[in-house]
Amino acid sequence: MNEAVTATTRLILVRHGESQVTVDRIIGGDLTCSGLSELGRLQTEALRDRLISDPIAIDAFGSSTMPRALETAKILQSALPHLDLFEDFDLVEHRPGEADGLPFADYDGKYGAFDLAAEPFRPLAPGAESLAGFHHRAGTALHRVVRENAGQTVFITCHGGVIDVALRSFLGLALIPTFELHTLNTSLTELSKSEGAKRWKLVRYNDSAHLAGLPVATNLS
Repeated sequence: MNEAVTATTRLILVRHGESQVTVDRIIGGDLTCSGLSELGRLQTEALRDRLISDPIAIDAFGSSTMPRALETAKILQSALPHLDLFEDFDLVEHRPGEADGLPFADYDGKYGAFDLAAEPFRPLAPGAESLAGFHHRAGTALHRVVRENAGQTVFITCHGGVIDVALRSFLGLALIPTFELHTLNTSLTELSKSEGAKRWKLVRYNDSAHLAGLPVATNLS
C-alpha cells in the first residue's frame, strides 16, 4: 500500500541584488529607488544561472513592487519561464515617508536618532512606518501569501527587512531585535511547514553559494 504524501508549504525568500541607492548611500523608498547597481545585476545573474543549472520546483513566483526587487525578479524570470510574476505592494521594505531620498548621513540631523527597540511605535519620519507597523504590514502579507499557496513552493524576491519579519513571524521570535541579521544580496532563505505540523522550520538562511568569485559588496545596508 502506498503511503499518503504529506503536502509541504515552502517559502523561499530572495533578497534583491545590491541596489544603486545603497551604493549612493541614500534612503531609497518607492519614490527614489532606482533599481540595481552594476554589481547587483551580476549577483542576480549568478543566482539566475544557479537556478538554471540546479532548478527548484516552484509553483508561485512573486516580488515586492519596489524597483530593486522587481528588477531582480525580472532577471530571474528567464530561469522560471513557466511562471507568471505576481507583484505585491505589501512586501516592500520599511516605508521611509519624508525620509525617502535623504542621504543616510543626514538622517540623524533632520529627524533625530532613536532606538527602534525602545520606541517600536515611533515612525522613522513624518509619513513613515514604525518598526511595529512595518512588521504588521509585511507579516500580514507573508502569511496571506502562504495561505493562498498552501502545499506549494512560493519564491519571492523582496528585502532584508521583509526576510527579518518572516523569520520573526514564522519562527515565533520577538519583534524587538535581540540579535542582528546580515542578509546578503540575492541570498536564499527558506522556511517550510508540513501539513498538520504546528510549527514552521527554518531550512536555510543566507544561502549565497552562487556569489563565489564576485566582488564583495561595499556594504550590507
